[in-house]
Amino acid sequence: MTARRARRLLRACALAWAVVVVASGARAEEDPAAARRVVSLNPSLTAILLDLGARDALVGVDDFSARQQPAVATLPRVGGLYDPSLEAVTALRPDLVVLVPTVEQRGFRERLETLGVRVLAFDPKSYDDVLGTIETLGARVGRRDAAEARVATLRRARDDAAREARGRPPVRAVLVLQREPLYVAGPGSFLDDMLRAAGGENVAAALPGLYPRVSLEWLIAAKPEVILDTAAGADAARAYWARWPSLPAVQQGRVVALDASVVTLPGPHLDEALRALVAALAPPRTGDSPARPEDPQRSPATEAPR
Repeated sequence: MTARRARRLLRACALAWAVVVVASGARAEEDPAAARRVVSLNPSLTAILLDLGARDALVGVDDFSARQQPAVATLPRVGGLYDPSLEAVTALRPDLVVLVPTVEQRGFRERLETLGVRVLAFDPKSYDDVLGTIETLGARVGRRDAAEARVATLRRARDDAAREARGRPPVRAVLVLQREPLYVAGPGSFLDDMLRAAGGENVAAALPGLYPRVSLEWLIAAKPEVILDTAAGADAARAYWARWPSLPAVQQGRVVALDASVVTLPGPHLDEALRALVAALAPPRTGDSPARPEDPQRSPATEAPR
C-alpha cells in the first residue's frame, strides 16, 4: 500500500467514525421518550439536571433553585418549595415536572396529573437513593451516559472515603443542620451514610427519623468528639458551641463549620461533601493545638448569639 493510499484510508476511517459519533449523539438528543420541557421544583433535582448537561431542557424552576444556581437565574420561576403555583407551571407547557414529594407537594402532584402533566417524584433518603435519582433523571432527559458516569464517580468517592478512614477508630460526631431549634442528621439519611463512610460514629444513630429534632440536653449527654455545624460560618459556630465547655468537641477544639450548600444537598456533588467530611474527621495533626473556648482569636464571646 502506498503512503498516499494509506492516508486516504485513514481519512475515510476518521470520517466514518465522526459520522458514527454524530449519529449517536443525535439519537440521544432526538430520543422521542426524552423530556424536552422540564420544570424542576427542587434545588437538588435542578443541580442534577445542570450537572448532566440538561440545562436546555429546563423551562422553569422553583424560587430557591433560581437563587442558588446562576445557570437558571433567568428562567421563569414557579413559586417556592412549599407553595408552587399550578398556573405558573402549566403555563410553561412542560412535558415533565420533577419534584420531591413534601407534604405540600403531594397534593400539587395530584393536581398536575389530573391535568395530564407527567410528574416524576423522587424521595432520595440514603446515599444509594441519591445515586438512583441521578440515574433515573438522567435517563428521562436523554442523558443516560452522563448519569452513569456521575454515579460511578460518586461510588468511587464513597469507597475512597472509607479506604482513607479504615484503620482509625470511629470518631463520635454529630452533624448539625440547624441550631435553634436543634436538628441533626439521623440514621438512614444520606448524611448518615457519608458520615460513617468518612470515619464518623453518628451519635444520633439510635434516634428515630432521618433528621430528628433534639434537645441541647441530649447533645450534651451524647458527648460528641466532633461537632460538624452546617448552620453558619466557622467563627460563629465556634462561638456558639463554646457556651457549653463540657462538650468534648469544644474542649478539643473540634467544632467544624461546613458549607451547607456543599454537604447537605442530595445532588450530584456528594464527592465534594465526602472530602469535606473526611477532612473534618481526620485526627488532628501532631503539634496542632486545639482552639480553647476562651481564645478570643478563635471563638470571640461577642459573636455568641443571644
